Amino acid sequence: MAPGWLSPAEWEVLILSLKVSGVAIVAALPASFALAWVLARWRFPGKVLVDALVHLPLVLPPVVTGWLLLIAFSPNAPLGGFLERTFGVTFLFRWTGAALAAAVMALPLMVRAMRLSLEAVDRRLENAARTLGAGPWRTFATVTLPLSANGILAALVLGLARSVGEFGATITFASNIPGETQTLPLAIYSALQMPGSDIQVARLAGLSVLLSVGALVLSEWLARRSGQEKGRHVL
Repeated sequence: MAPGWLSPAEWEVLILSLKVSGVAIVAALPASFALAWVLARWRFPGKVLVDALVHLPLVLPPVVTGWLLLIAFSPNAPLGGFLERTFGVTFLFRWTGAALAAAVMALPLMVRAMRLSLEAVDRRLENAARTLGAGPWRTFATVTLPLSANGILAALVLGLARSVGEFGATITFASNIPGETQTLPLAIYSALQMPGSDIQVARLAGLSVLLSVGALVLSEWLARRSGQEKGRHVL
């Protein structure tokens, strides 16, 4: 992509979008993996309810998700006020708020991809490692994690793509502030409101399509590679 293909303001939007999305998936990774592990390996009463709550952002209107974040993390809310007083972390109308909204929206996709990857791990290989004297943590580090690594990477890529495309929760919770919270979808929305901005909209939309297609292709490649590696281990 040539440097002159985008204006300085559009480069700023792209960089901010990648920053927000990168922070979002890194922040969502521990919770996503923990939830995927619980849903894949544990049996307990209320598991169906937990599964439904995890995937709720997929079916809930994003504006409602943003509103719930606004209630929970505004400075006047108990949780938001505690984080601001204790850690100096502010989410409202900040890029951190955009990252939080993106993380919440990406989490269900990441959990689902990781869960499928963990469920596909042959438990006989884990049992064999335990039989040979490996403890739970060593079995996880040497057997489970390597076999599910590509699935986890695929989940991260899907989460990144979802974060880059997040709109409704972000604009509700973090607003649409140029240079602070205006990510790629919000910039496209703003450009659509301006007469004679068809070329700018086309550039930003084209960039969004390229990022999304690239992420989907990479995720599919990682998923197939993960399946091939599991097949070789079984053989």
